[in-house]
Amino acid sequence: MPSANDRTRTFHALHASGCFVIPNPWDVGSARLLAQLGFPALATTSSGFAWSLGLPDDGVSLENALAHFRAIAGSVDVPVNADLEGGFAVEPEHVATNVAAATRTGVAGLSIEDSTGDPVAPLFDFSLAVDRMRAARRAIDDSGTGIVLTGRTEGFIVGRPDLNETIRRLTAYAEAGADCLYAPGIRSMPDLVAVIEAVAPKPLNVLVGSDFATVAQLADAGARRISVGSALARVAMTGFLNAAKEIAERGTFTALNAAVPYADVDSMFRG
Repeated sequence: MPSANDRTRTFHALHASGCFVIPNPWDVGSARLLAQLGFPALATTSSGFAWSLGLPDDGVSLENALAHFRAIAGSVDVPVNADLEGGFAVEPEHVATNVAAATRTGVAGLSIEDSTGDPVAPLFDFSLAVDRMRAARRAIDDSGTGIVLTGRTEGFIVGRPDLNETIRRLTAYAEAGADCLYAPGIRSMPDLVAVIEAVAPKPLNVLVGSDFATVAQLADAGARRISVGSALARVAMTGFLNAAKEIAERGTFTALNAAVPYADVDSMFRG
């Protein structure tokens, strides 16, 4: 397996030009399958991981999250980006402490978001959000790992879809040291282009949670990185629920006919 430093260098190189898809596994098995399919990097999903433990998206502890990062990063040869959510803290110094802990898990990058979890005030105050990003940058620099820092603003998924504020926050996060920027929830191509141009030359990650654009279209628009968040976990859960509901409600098993054969799945984990 390449060293953590090698994977970090590879991750930086992926962001330097072109466009790549970074899908989101929720456990070691899904991570290994995605790596086998040839994706050049992977990103954890806080929601997908939480659901695999029977918890809501905000129900995972920092300790469990760090163990998850370590497990995923240790299971594949490709770079892994860690979804550190809001840093599991409010104050910048505590964000820095938790970022420092994440840098020791073998990941090649991590993201910090600005959502508070409070529906009344869903985003951290602008100055505090920037200070939190700056603290994350310092923690990474102090770690000597050089891992990629992604700055996320969550306005479009927490009921504050303000394009100007999104751009203001992302450009401030870039100035505070974020290597990559991310505004999940934007689905309008003109809005995406406006954000891409505003943060350039730094790369923008685009979230695709449904069929609203192709890789080629997003690449042509200037997106550098494309993730799918919880979508693959939800697709897997959809197949599971549909088959289980058929058994429970109808007493039939036709959905099982669509399953990948046992031998095919088992062989994927024997290499």
